Amino acid sequence: MWARLASVVTGLMFAWAVPRLRMHLEGYAHKAVSHINPYVEITFPEYGGERLERCQAYAAIQSYLSASASARAKRLKASVKDTRSLVLSMDDNEEVVDEFEGVKLWWSCLIVSGNSTISLHPFSENRRFFRLTFHRSHRDLITGSYIKHVLAEGKAVAANNQLRKLFTNNPSSNWHYYKESKWSYGAFEHPATFDTLAMEPSKKREIMNDLLKFQRGKEYYARIGKPWKRGYLLYGPPGTGKSTMVAAMANFLNYDVYDLELTTVKDNTELRKLLIETSPKSIIVIEDIDCSLDLTGQRKTRKQEKDDHEEKADSVKRAEKGGEESKVTLSGLLNFIDGLWSASGGERILVFTTNYVEKLDPVLIRRGRMDKHIEMSYCCFESFKVLARNYLGVEAHLLFATVGQLLEETKMTPADVAENLMPKSDDEDVEACLERLIEALGKAKKEARMKSEEEKAAEATAARAMADKEGQPNWWDVYLVNRHIKHASRATEIKESR
Repeated sequence: MWARLASVVTGLMFAWAVPRLRMHLEGYAHKAVSHINPYVEITFPEYGGERLERCQAYAAIQSYLSASASARAKRLKASVKDTRSLVLSMDDNEEVVDEFEGVKLWWSCLIVSGNSTISLHPFSENRRFFRLTFHRSHRDLITGSYIKHVLAEGKAVAANNQLRKLFTNNPSSNWHYYKESKWSYGAFEHPATFDTLAMEPSKKREIMNDLLKFQRGKEYYARIGKPWKRGYLLYGPPGTGKSTMVAAMANFLNYDVYDLELTTVKDNTELRKLLIETSPKSIIVIEDIDCSLDLTGQRKTRKQEKDDHEEKADSVKRAEKGGEESKVTLSGLLNFIDGLWSASGGERILVFTTNYVEKLDPVLIRRGRMDKHIEMSYCCFESFKVLARNYLGVEAHLLFATVGQLLEETKMTPADVAENLMPKSDDEDVEACLERLIEALGKAKKEARMKSEEEKAAEATAARAMADKEGQPNWWDVYLVNRHIKHASRATEIKESR
């Protein structure tokens, strides 16, 4: 008996050593087990596809299980996203039990060690996947309803736990290094919200409603045949809160922010590649777009052409010293905004900010590209009350009336108003801060009046010089003579009446 057993074991070991025979044995073994085993298994690998990208289903399942694994699993993994949040998830080779509509099923988090060959992909050494096990009598319920439920719940959990990121584009010279990407990021921790934004309440409500309409409009955009994206143009003088508005939009929608620096992009092709690498639920921002590149698209005079020639010569000199000029064109940027590639991903918001909207080509900011134009203007009384509540913690004060009157008579940006309201020491109270703001507004009003008088005097001097040059009567002298006659006549009437 032992001799026969030894010969059988030896034969099996020999068959297992031969790859083809081993494959046949494994196949027969699986078939034999499948007839006896009533359970079905579905695996969800971490990486897949042609580019070996991380599977969205794996990430959604991981988020779904992390919400319940801390109560059911015996072994957990802990990760800290920031100093305030601790995320628990299933440890490797751990199993948890789930229940759906009275059906019990099992989730396993498995890791399989790969071969020791050299690979360009670090994740090829250890392959992770989730395995779902359930009774074959519930196949239709699990494949039809349960998996959809898990993916939807997982995405919702991931959205709630997501740590918002602030991205910036890397120079293209670093794109080909190992583990280098086109974007680098840090945590987005800007505290601005629409509650703290210095703007008229009605205007804030209008913007918030527009953002909510966009966020919930996936089916609407699909029905009308437009990509799920929207453009916002923020324009106004410096210090009116354009960057703060972007932060408030990101916090309101819980979106990531991509701060795109156009001057570091070499050409239109790189610009398109950067767009492809952005994720949905994001805001792509190009700040001060009028200063980034020459995007005016206007015909130039001879003097402008001469200036451009000199600038081109300077750029050549810079290139010889090691710099490189961006070749992004207006056409390339237009394709970036609403070309075919702009529809990839969906649920993106594109924001342009500028201090001088008149410098931009109308084609760049037309409706359909920049769908909503938002003017960020000087501080009004409603904006001041928001700032007073934020900086001083007061809703009303006796000096508010004086501040409101001065704000109607002069222009001051919310940034300047906030700086004057901010206490400079612990000894300053609310009244001292308001008095400092009133003093600054009075000074700004006086400077504006003096500047206006100087401009009028300069215009009058230029008009007199033009009149003298053309040999025509000096209208300024005629105006002074008429004014003298008018005052003399008025004095005579008063004297006679007395």
